[in-house]
Amino acid sequence: MVTIIIADDHQMFIDGIKVLLQQDPAISVVGEALNGQALLDLLEKQTSDIILMDINMPVIDGIEATKIIRKKYPTIKVLMLTMYNTRQYITSMIAAGANGYILKNTGKEELMKAIQALQRGDSYYSQEVTTRVMESFRNKDIHIEANPVLTDREKEILVLLAEQYTAPEIAKKLSLSHYTVEAHRKNMLSKFNMHSTVGLVRFAVERGLLD
Repeated sequence: MVTIIIADDHQMFIDGIKVLLQQDPAISVVGEALNGQALLDLLEKQTSDIILMDINMPVIDGIEATKIIRKKYPTIKVLMLTMYNTRQYITSMIAAGANGYILKNTGKEELMKAIQALQRGDSYYSQEVTTRVMESFRNKDIHIEANPVLTDREKEILVLLAEQYTAPEIAKKLSLSHYTVEAHRKNMLSKFNMHSTVGLVRFAVERGLLD
């Protein structure tokens, strides 16, 4: 039995999806939420295998909710079910940790295929979404990469950079040479594909690497 929670700010849409899913005896809809905060509150009491998540929701949107769920409930799969088919939303959700992305104009057959794929541990992106991502790659206007693996020393230096210490100050604080600190900083810039310390710190904060 696959358990599912539906998060969407339109009750009529939730009701329609519930009717559709309940036709399959292998699926159980165990909860619903009208915004991201309500979803997070629900997850404190009710777990689920998969969450069908909209992007544009009040209080906490689907992107931020997905980031939180990925940290607090890493075994829960998130399937984006949204009307948005733009590069910005797609890449933001992939970066946030969504396991799949399909559009609301999809048919029942593709929705079921997506749910089955996530339940197997696979990811699933509709053809329209995949096409849009590939167009973006060809245009070279996005860069999607999993969080790089940082060494303990790099994490230590990254935290101090976020606290606005200079490289010489970090060197003194950690009993390292200035050149060693600079080498670590440049290596992290390369790992994150960033061009400035400000960009590096902002990216690390957004990905939760400084928590």
